[in-house]
Amino acid sequence: MGNPIAMTPSSPSDSSASSASSASLDASSKTARDHLWMHFTRMSSYENAPVPTIVRGEGTYIYDDHGKRYIDGLSGLFVVNAGHGRHELAETAYKQAQELAFFPIWSYAHPKAIELAERLAQYAPGDLNKVFFTTGGGEAVETAWKLAKQYHKLNGNHTKYKVISRAVAYHGTPQGALSITGLPALKAPFEPLVPGARKVPNTNIYRAPIHGDDPVAFGRWAADQIEQQILFEGPDTVAAVFLEPVQNAGGCFPPPPGYFQRVREICDQYDVLLVSDEVICAFGRLGTMFACDKFDFVPDMITCAKGMTSGYSPIGACIVSDRVAEPFYKGSNTFLHGYTFGGHPVSAAVGLANLDIFEREGLNQHVLDNEARFFETLSRLNDLPIVGDVRGNGYFYGIELVKDKATKETFTDEETERVLYGFLSKELYASGLYCRADDRGDPVVQLAPPLTADAALFDDIEAILRSVLTEAWKKL
Repeated sequence: MGNPIAMTPSSPSDSSASSASSASLDASSKTARDHLWMHFTRMSSYENAPVPTIVRGEGTYIYDDHGKRYIDGLSGLFVVNAGHGRHELAETAYKQAQELAFFPIWSYAHPKAIELAERLAQYAPGDLNKVFFTTGGGEAVETAWKLAKQYHKLNGNHTKYKVISRAVAYHGTPQGALSITGLPALKAPFEPLVPGARKVPNTNIYRAPIHGDDPVAFGRWAADQIEQQILFEGPDTVAAVFLEPVQNAGGCFPPPPGYFQRVREICDQYDVLLVSDEVICAFGRLGTMFACDKFDFVPDMITCAKGMTSGYSPIGACIVSDRVAEPFYKGSNTFLHGYTFGGHPVSAAVGLANLDIFEREGLNQHVLDNEARFFETLSRLNDLPIVGDVRGNGYFYGIELVKDKATKETFTDEETERVLYGFLSKELYASGLYCRADDRGDPVVQLAPPLTADAALFDDIEAILRSVLTEAWKKL
């Protein structure tokens, strides 16, 4: 969220305590402005405004430095899947740090990395049995593209280096991952980027250019655009296709029926690797450990991170099929790639403990049991004139905002700045809901609460959204 979010200060009854507290908070906010360069943030926004500061989390809630409670409607950043305040995970990290705080997996192994790799391989579909650890999702995507290029070279296909992804899709900030990203505004400051990244239409049926009333036909059309791009570029030049099971940027686009099955056929036909980018969608976000299982397809690689540890320690991974890994396990062939903190002992231990919680508490099944209720609750907002579409899957939904429901007219740039960022982002937060108001694509509000969320929390989220969206409409 690159724009400021206003806070609603608490009002302590003791005036002297309040003054002391305010002085401390002012100093902290100034220190943040002076020294903490926040990510994707317009830093000038805080020149005369306090920096929102979160100090504690518990379950599905977070608390700011005034003591005010907010619903964590975004799981931090699609990360805290098991919820905040899991002492078991903190204790696991402490215990592991005492035993082995760090050792690299560069030609060496340690027990927790071995155990977590085996665990992930057991969860992954098909023959995805090899786990290359990173420290985050962007690094996992970077890894997958480099691996795809070298895989084809080792098989004698030296011209296969290009990659296809979808318009508006976000795949990370490293130079390769940013090239795969389909958001021109995010890429422009850093161009030229890595050559060979091509884009095809995404699966936003709400704004489908064709077959908008037929999901099956639209899915076939969208998948066939990948084939057309491969043919246009030349099959002997395309190494991989990168797709999120539910696309995040643009507002939670689920795949139409049959889409991934057709994409799998196309990739097999032209010897192109299929990468399922599940940095957000894995680990229960859609109700399955890996999202490709939800939509019944087997990729050649899975990139994942975020929910693997529920954010209690950073880790990511590229999970690779035996077929793709095979040439790297022969002779002197080596994947000359790695990260100092990849497979970190503490993170690996926390990941294992986090997955234990998933199994013990049945978090995936909880999402499957409650996703329809969550969608139905958010869909009640369709009676508001500003709501054009509610879409998503599992515990991952987007609400697209419009000026005209009949024509689907979107906001102007001025309205986006004034209403989406100038009012909506601030007011949702002030009303007790932390979520994302985004305009990467068309204006949307995104919801992805911790997987422990229940019907009562859904109702609270809907009530806040209804109130704030009603006021936002008056400002258009």
